[in-house]
Amino acid sequence: MAEQQLGVLKALDVAKTQLYHFTAIVIAGMGFFTDAYDLFCVSLVTKLLGRLYYFNPLSEKPGSLPPHVAAAVNGVALCGTLAGQLFFGWLGDKLGRKKVYGITLIMMIVCSVASGLSFGNKAKGVMTTLCFFRFWLGFGIGGDYPLSATIMSEYANKKTRGAFIAAVFAMQGVGILAGGFVALAVSTIFDKKFPAPTYAVDRALSTPPQADYIWRIIVMFGALPAALTYYWRMKMPETARYTALVAKNIKQATQDMSKVLQVELQMEERAEDIVQDPRLNYGLFSKEFAKRHGLPLLGCTSTWFLLDIAFYSQNLFQKDIFSAIGWIPKAATMNGIHEVFMIARAQTLIALCSTVPGYWFTVAFIDIMGRFAIQLMGFFMMTVFMFAIAFPYDHWIKPDNRIGFVVMYSLTFFFANFGPNATTFIVPAEIFPARLRSTCHGISAATGKAGAIVGAFGFLYAAQPQDKTKTDAGYPPGIGVKNSLIMLGVINFIGMLFTFLVPEPKGKSLEELSGETEVEK
Repeated sequence: MAEQQLGVLKALDVAKTQLYHFTAIVIAGMGFFTDAYDLFCVSLVTKLLGRLYYFNPLSEKPGSLPPHVAAAVNGVALCGTLAGQLFFGWLGDKLGRKKVYGITLIMMIVCSVASGLSFGNKAKGVMTTLCFFRFWLGFGIGGDYPLSATIMSEYANKKTRGAFIAAVFAMQGVGILAGGFVALAVSTIFDKKFPAPTYAVDRALSTPPQADYIWRIIVMFGALPAALTYYWRMKMPETARYTALVAKNIKQATQDMSKVLQVELQMEERAEDIVQDPRLNYGLFSKEFAKRHGLPLLGCTSTWFLLDIAFYSQNLFQKDIFSAIGWIPKAATMNGIHEVFMIARAQTLIALCSTVPGYWFTVAFIDIMGRFAIQLMGFFMMTVFMFAIAFPYDHWIKPDNRIGFVVMYSLTFFFANFGPNATTFIVPAEIFPARLRSTCHGISAATGKAGAIVGAFGFLYAAQPQDKTKTDAGYPPGIGVKNSLIMLGVINFIGMLFTFLVPEPKGKSLEELSGETEVEK
């Protein structure tokens, strides 16, 4: 086997960390910031939507979204994301990363704004518009996953590639935080301007009509950071690996990277032969692909699927857990605006203490410890903490033990992000050949989103109490929070086992990992 790598790609692999690396992180990261903001901000306003559009003056409790509506509002964006990951992942390999990257951004901006506008002021019209545009918003966000990861991995050097892709992904944490801060700011301003009695005092006046603007402002704000980076996204040259290995235009790739790296690169004599080798042109459904990349693809898809079941179900019953431990008072003791404030405060605290630090720990340690070790450790610790919360669950809900409960809950999140939540995003962008890289990342990410849908919907029903009288309005009895947490612990353990199928990309060039330099003489 003769190992050959194009000079232009070698130059990228050994390049010192420069300004263009950081520019790429910011451009790709802002997409991710918007993704996270848009996907997670809806959980801050679902209770308010229930109060506004499903108000029943005869009910002891404030209005809440019926189960099928709650599931649709939370779930359509996830379904859109899944479709977008598959479609744009494939398109990114067909048309090139840069072209498709602009399309996804425009979609995200337009649909972010549109989901805050609605036809009519009746529940049906508002929810239908919201769900319609959130699906297409998700579709655009879905495209951002494979493209951001692929662009960053193809631009990065060998030594710090893991940290760079992780830094793009860490912007997700910043997006979740921003969602919390925007909600806190908007609800504080409205609370001051339009004071309202609590639900227990006056049911009709507890949600002032002006509160309708709150959720719209929070949802639409997501368009702003995306719009700001559009110009820079369009100025980025196509990645050298796509231009050279997929479009087979080595001259162009060399010119582009000479500009980016600000050094004079020469094109080699035999460059064309390396790229033209017919044995390296196998397709996604070929025997050759199955032989070389079948098991790693199974490893990437299965671990991402299992992780997202746990990760998204945690995020969704966060509000319920906070209410159970008394961080958020009973709904009837608050007015609609104040409730948004309390939910945002609780979510922002969890994000600040556990979610965000976890992401940056990954950035700091990934090129030292390697992807495999971080993923294995993350799954293991998540299993341990899930069981530690689940088995003595009755002990944790006593008022005296609340702080301990929140600490355990935060640690689960910390090890999701300093663990498989970050690594499952990074590895698929490194181990597949350039002409299938974006597609394979899209497939892995879409399998993950399928897990998220299972987590979000399955556990919405599963976490309901077994006692019929205590379930949320409209839900059948479930298996309860305790049993749900035990199930999630088991799922994390299985994820740990599947991690053994995933190869370690640390310190290797992308061509070495994907076998694109292996041409038998």
